[in-house]
Amino acid sequence: MKKKSIQEILEFLVEEEDRLDRFLARSYPDFSRSYLQRLIEEGYVLVENQVITKPSKRLKPGEKVLLFVPEPEPLEIPPENIPIRIVYEDAHLLVVVKPCGMVVHPSPGYTTGTLVNALLYHVKDLSSIGGVERPGIVHRLDKDTMGLMVVAKSDQVHRSLAEQFKERKVFKLYKAIVQGIVSWEHKVVESSIGRHPIDRKKFAVVEGGKYAKSEFFVKERLPKHNATLLEVRLHTGRTHQIRVHVSALGHPILGDRTYGFKPASVSKEILELMGNCHMLLSYKLGFFHPVDNKWLEFEVEDVEPFSKVLNYLRAS
Repeated sequence: MKKKSIQEILEFLVEEEDRLDRFLARSYPDFSRSYLQRLIEEGYVLVENQVITKPSKRLKPGEKVLLFVPEPEPLEIPPENIPIRIVYEDAHLLVVVKPCGMVVHPSPGYTTGTLVNALLYHVKDLSSIGGVERPGIVHRLDKDTMGLMVVAKSDQVHRSLAEQFKERKVFKLYKAIVQGIVSWEHKVVESSIGRHPIDRKKFAVVEGGKYAKSEFFVKERLPKHNATLLEVRLHTGRTHQIRVHVSALGHPILGDRTYGFKPASVSKEILELMGNCHMLLSYKLGFFHPVDNKWLEFEVEDVEPFSKVLNYLRAS
């Protein structure tokens, strides 16, 4: 193994036969497949305690894979002319729609094509509190989740927005299409969420984790496709919170294989429409403007592929 400082050691259990690089890319989506291939070739991956340097290595069910994540190297972040959907902008902040498949900020293997790369091209000033790799970024969405995000243009605005998130003054509503016909109309889930005891890339309801509260409302049942449209209000903002809570309720989000979605349960047409996206949309966002303290609230629903999948489920 290379003599670099190790930032984290992640352990994964193989459930079905697969290529090593493809398995890691699916298990650890924060890194690109090409970057993971490089880590494999440089000796940062063990399979059953044996160093494997071939990305094409075939894995068998039950095998244990260890990924040693080295400390990140400083990144140079180029501005990129990537189209971004801006729903609001003033001299202090902007609200954008992050598409599915876009990483919010650069990380190893994702030095281009991120929301930050696009923001650096389109916006003159961004806050510096997040550091050179996260200018303007106050909060984030998972790569395969889509929807509204607020971005700060100054450090003062960034601090104010971050404090609103911390004090739970930010109003966030999501829409989620989940597997199964939900039997209840309204449910509040309160639990502690922490790292999964076995799969360290995942989160789970565990003792000693951080308090998490989600509120679910049934908006529409889609019995022909054994699916339900939920509206979700977040009272806290834990990593993977919605995904963990709906999975614990027995209704994983369509497309979210990490937390229990079974591709065989839906048609090929739906799989094609979804692509690699989770059917989870941050569709409403409200907060107090950090300068004049006026309440701002934004809503979007026509975000693909979420809207396409929902229309298909309703029409077919």
